[in-house]
Amino acid sequence: MTLEEIHGQQPAPAGHDWIQGAGTALHELLVSAQRRGCLTAGVYESAKLMNVDPDNVAFCLLAADQEDEGDIALQIHFTLIQAFCCENDIDIVRVNDVARLAAIVGPSDESGEPRDLHCILITSPNEEGWKDPALEKLNLFCEERRNVNDWVPTVTLPE
Repeated sequence: MTLEEIHGQQPAPAGHDWIQGAGTALHELLVSAQRRGCLTAGVYESAKLMNVDPDNVAFCLLAADQEDEGDIALQIHFTLIQAFCCENDIDIVRVNDVARLAAIVGPSDESGEPRDLHCILITSPNEEGWKDPALEKLNLFCEERRNVNDWVPTVTLPE
């Protein structure tokens, strides 16, 4: 019995196609989570949520542009968030395009203040039995990447 038979999924596409599929799934998940009110944006807001209710966190996204790579404080936060996610079995990916991420989830919150999009958490909604196919695809993608020792894979969002 193969993993695909167990999960009832199609075999994972090889190479670049699989990574593009993960980007599309991530885009779908972000849109769906925001519509359902299951999206938490911001490093500090995410850290607070993970401290209070880690069992409710379904997925984590870390985002940094090229200029953010030199921000030591942000990199320390990322390291702590990654450790927490690994300890609590929360799948996590990285995105290298904060502007594209802002185009998907919106650059500001309801009050008009700019959002910190460096960390985004997807939480489980209160609805029983809610299964997001995009989340399931991303979970499978993360599992596949861990099998090749890529613990925090980088995903490219589609244009």
